[in-house]
Amino acid sequence: MIDTELKLSTRMGRIRGRRKAEGVFCCIVSVLILTSVLVIATATAASNPNTATASVSVSRAEVIDAVMAYMRATYLGEETKHLEKEELGKLACIYFFHGRYPRTITTATGENVTIYKPLRRIVVLNTDIAEAIRVLGARERIVGTSDTIAKRSDYFPVISNKTVVGTWKEIDPEAVLRLEPDAVFAYGRWPGPEYIEDKLPPSITVIRLDFFKPEELRDGMETLGYLLEEEANASKYLNWHDEYVRKIETKVSAIPEDEKPVVFLDKSNVDSINERKTYSKETAMHQLCELAGGRNMAVIAELEGSYPTIETEKILEQNPDVIVGLSRKGGYRTDDESGLEEEYKRIVELPGFNNIRAVADERVYLIDGSIAFGSAYPVGLAYMAKWLHPDLFKDLDPQAIHQEYIDKFCGMDFNVRRHGVFVYPVSISTS
Repeated sequence: MIDTELKLSTRMGRIRGRRKAEGVFCCIVSVLILTSVLVIATATAASNPNTATASVSVSRAEVIDAVMAYMRATYLGEETKHLEKEELGKLACIYFFHGRYPRTITTATGENVTIYKPLRRIVVLNTDIAEAIRVLGARERIVGTSDTIAKRSDYFPVISNKTVVGTWKEIDPEAVLRLEPDAVFAYGRWPGPEYIEDKLPPSITVIRLDFFKPEELRDGMETLGYLLEEEANASKYLNWHDEYVRKIETKVSAIPEDEKPVVFLDKSNVDSINERKTYSKETAMHQLCELAGGRNMAVIAELEGSYPTIETEKILEQNPDVIVGLSRKGGYRTDDESGLEEEYKRIVELPGFNNIRAVADERVYLIDGSIAFGSAYPVGLAYMAKWLHPDLFKDLDPQAIHQEYIDKFCGMDFNVRRHGVFVYPVSISTS
C-alpha cells in the first residue's frame, strides 16, 4: 500500500513538473495590466460562455513588466504591487492565446469551470459525452475512456480502442496520470468527487456535463463546442437537430392536452408479473414522451421518485393508450431481433394486459437506448412521435433521419435499413 502511494505521489509530482514546464509561459509571463482586467475578463466569460475574450489585449511590454514585478517581489523581497502566480498564469494565457482563452462554462453541477488553454488530450468516462465529442469532430483528442465505451466497439470503432482508465463511476488515477490529459469528462452527478477529483492533481480539470436528457442536449452541445473550439461543428449539428425537433414540436404544440395519448413507459427488464418499473419526472424517457406529444402515466398517477415501481394491477386500472419500453438488447451490435421480441412478449403477455387499449390496438413498442438519449435522441423522438401520433406524422421517416445522423456525424459505414435493431416491432415502427 505504501509503495503504491509512493508511486502515485511520485507520478503526480512528475506530471505536475511537466505541467509546470509546459505552462511556464502561462504561469510566469503575466502580471500584466491591472487586476481589474482579470476581473472583467473572467466575469465576461462566466456570464456568457460563448463570448470570446479577444477584446482583452495584452502587450509584450506589459507582460514583461508584470513578470519583473512578480520576480522582484517574490525573489528579492521588494514591496512591489504584483499579482499572485495563479493570476499571472491566467492573464498570461490571454496574451499567449491572443484572446481565445480563458474560457469559462457552467457545468451540470451549476459550478463554473475555466480552462486557460486548448484541451488537446481528453479522458471520457461515459458514452454520451464520447458521442458528443465525436459529433463535434474532436474524437482524435480522446486518449482514454471507461470500460463501458471500450465495450461499444460496434458504435465507437475508433474511440473504443483508446486506453481504459477505469469505469464510468470510478477511475484508476495512475492510469489517468500516465495519459497526461488536460481534462476528464464525467456525468454531472456520477460518480462523486471522491472517485475522480479527489484522486487527481489540480492540473487535470474535471468537467461534468450531461447529454442524456433531451432538454439539456442543445445547450450542452453549444457549451461543449465552445469549450473545444468546435463552434462550427456544433452549429452544423444543431442545424440538423433543430430541423427535426422543431418540426415535431410545432405539430405537437397544436394538440390539446386532453387529446394526447396516455403512455406507460416500461423500464423493467425482469420476469415479475406483479409489478413493473417506470419513468417519472426528470428522466430522459419522460422528456422524450412529452416532446413527442404524450402524457406520462407515471406523472398522471403521481408516482414518487424518478424510477418508481407500479403494480401491474394499477397499470390495468390506468389503461394506457400506448406502451413504450426501453431496451438494451438491440443497437448496432446485432441484426437479431429475438432479444427485443422476447421483451415485447413479456409485456403483452402479462396477466390481463390483453384488455389494455395499448395491447388491444397493437400500440406496444420497444426502443433501443442507443437512439433514445444523447446527441442521437432526435432519432428516438421521431420514432416516438410517429408511434403516438401516426396520422400527424405519417410522412416522418425515422430511419432516414437515423441514417442522416450516422452519415453526417458518426464517421461510420453503417446502413440502418439493413443492419442493427433499434425498435420493435420494426414493421409497425418504420411504415
